[in-house]
Amino acid sequence: MKNILISVLFSLTGLFIFSQPVFPVPGPLYDDNVVPRIDILIHPDSLDLIYEYPESDHEYPATFIFDNGNIRDTVEEIGFRLRGNTSRWAEKKSFKVAINSFHSGRKYYGVEKINLNGEHNDPSVVRSKLCWDILRSFNIPAPRSNHVRVYINGDYYGLYINVEHIDEEFVLSRFMNNNGNLYKCLWPADLAYLGSDPDLYKLESGDRRVYELKINESEDDYSDLAHFIDVLNNTPIQDLPCELEKVFNVYDYLKVIAVDVTIGNWDGFIYNKNNFYLYHNTASGRFDYIPYDLDNTIGIDWFGVNWEERNMYAWSHPEEPRPLYERILQVEKYRDQYTYYTNLLLEEIVEESQFFPHINALRDQAYPYILDDPYYPLDYAYTPSDFLNSYDQPIGAHVVSGLKPFIESRRNASLSQAVNNNIYPVLNYAWHTPSIIGQDIWFRVFVDEDQPGVEVMLLLSEDGGPITELEMFDDGLHHDLEAGDWFYGCSAGLFTEPVQLEVNIRASDIQAQESYYYCIPEVIHVCQFEIPQLFINEFMASNETTIADEWGDFDDWIEIYNGDTLPVWLGNLYLTDNLLIEDKWQMPDYTLAPDSYILIWADNEEGQGQFHANFKLDKDGEEIGIFGPQTMGYPMIDSIVFGLQQEDVSMGRISDAADTWKFFDFPTPGYNNESGASIAEQGLLLPLLFYPNPCKNGMLYLGSKESIYIFDISGRHCLSAEHTESVDVAALRPGIYIIMAKGHRAARLIIM
Repeated sequence: MKNILISVLFSLTGLFIFSQPVFPVPGPLYDDNVVPRIDILIHPDSLDLIYEYPESDHEYPATFIFDNGNIRDTVEEIGFRLRGNTSRWAEKKSFKVAINSFHSGRKYYGVEKINLNGEHNDPSVVRSKLCWDILRSFNIPAPRSNHVRVYINGDYYGLYINVEHIDEEFVLSRFMNNNGNLYKCLWPADLAYLGSDPDLYKLESGDRRVYELKINESEDDYSDLAHFIDVLNNTPIQDLPCELEKVFNVYDYLKVIAVDVTIGNWDGFIYNKNNFYLYHNTASGRFDYIPYDLDNTIGIDWFGVNWEERNMYAWSHPEEPRPLYERILQVEKYRDQYTYYTNLLLEEIVEESQFFPHINALRDQAYPYILDDPYYPLDYAYTPSDFLNSYDQPIGAHVVSGLKPFIESRRNASLSQAVNNNIYPVLNYAWHTPSIIGQDIWFRVFVDEDQPGVEVMLLLSEDGGPITELEMFDDGLHHDLEAGDWFYGCSAGLFTEPVQLEVNIRASDIQAQESYYYCIPEVIHVCQFEIPQLFINEFMASNETTIADEWGDFDDWIEIYNGDTLPVWLGNLYLTDNLLIEDKWQMPDYTLAPDSYILIWADNEEGQGQFHANFKLDKDGEEIGIFGPQTMGYPMIDSIVFGLQQEDVSMGRISDAADTWKFFDFPTPGYNNESGASIAEQGLLLPLLFYPNPCKNGMLYLGSKESIYIFDISGRHCLSAEHTESVDVAALRPGIYIIMAKGHRAARLIIM
């Protein structure tokens, strides 16, 4: 069995291949080696209102201070509110910090929102943190997390878990695109088929949608979700692998099932139809499953179910359908793969000799901050002794097992229940370079197999002719990344004239079991190179506080936008700060989806990752250019010559791919240039008078007759009114908006 761990258990980093997730480094914000202090300074009246109305999502202005012993930062005008569901009524509450609420697009170490979870339900204050660590070690795109100390107005509120928020920033950092639909799925999200009408999946529970759209809200198009649920529920089982793998990342979800069962997660999809996200990854065209909210795990129980010994093949709710779990496990090869992943998880990630020391280290680091935590005992009368004991024994009530005994029992149960069969080779994350006349076409695929000796072949047919078989290699020499990393690659050759290729990939193991990537061979047209609609869209040559890279450095950056209708592979293109040196820096091995953005850090630190260029920008003025392939003579794709730049002011096109450039006091890295931040900067003069703000009753009053325009914080036009003293905004959903009028400065409007 191959070792999936890289370096040490919880320092795994990932490589991005087509739709394969990236794993950002923890950085200062999520560093596990310290317990940072977070201070919130807020007006006492605002804090009183937060506690008086626990169900409100209104964000109050506050100041955020982060101090980890090496870094001390102060961020003014952040949004602060409660978060969570039942925890809103707990004595030890959970909080959300919104860095971008009053400054659209603003980030702190690459994130716009921070979740501070009180974990009042868990005497160990570590369960969800351990689960996030397990998932990330298993190459599942899960949030980063660490323990922090929280102070509000100087008063200690206790030990919290700082958990990365799942939003457009999260999916961009994992999948390198964020223009697909992101659905937050909460109870009763059972993925049952309701019909072909996409609007049927906008059903509500309480005051929210069951499948709540978190990206592309203005389009409000649920067609992709409806199609996925249709395929999942209505495809005959014998056809399910071919059809489902087109629309869903099945093999990564099989890993999630293995983790859910191992950690006893009953509050996710499989048992409680709750707590998960689905992201429509535009790079792959498939949905990716993202776990969420993992505190009810590892020995927490409210149902009287023996989760330690529950059958790993019958984990779902016994009286309700759970098609994503049940239908998948009806497919024999998926069931065997799930068993394989469970064994791999038990033997290499939660294996006692390496996992228990990690648990102990987190316990010992957190314990001093439990001793003085004034809110820790209030909900369940927990004591510091309960904190220590909970790692090794039950505490009573809903804490029916200690952390370590639960893992031991679950491990023994799964190993005894597992039906072990030889798995078929798994093929995932297939990719190829552009099919261009006069240029080698390279193919790559990831192969997962339980035994050595797998043979991987590229099957190629030209214009309907005989099939040629080309061996693919895992030696680091064939566009396969590193030797021994289970990525295989080879060249299909160089074609000198247009041709139609039919392509497939086959993997065969030593048991003569074969898998094919495509059920029907993929058709690829080899044609002349056409200049892609790729643009230098925005850049910053003096970044002091605007946005940090994954290492916590505030470096110069360049935003590149794909305005084409097709994906663009960047690996044969070049970026430069000198138009006379076209090939100064070869761009990363990455495919940029249509209408998507990517940030390149111009920091001259290539060792920090594939998106870090070998040059810096000169704030006194220079050049930026994108050039095409060497084999085509480095054709120019786009360029800009710029002059003197200002600190923390970006320069960009007035709208994506437009010809006119301007300075942005409110930069928009990774977003469209018409977002609320840039709109608010457009040469307006006088204050815009309006009330009430926040607006609660649906009617907004102006100080005089105005023609106003209202945009959401993504820059989408939501509402306008001509020559009026009042406007009805009841149709706008709660949130932050930008309101503009000719001759006035733009202002922020809060809808409650």
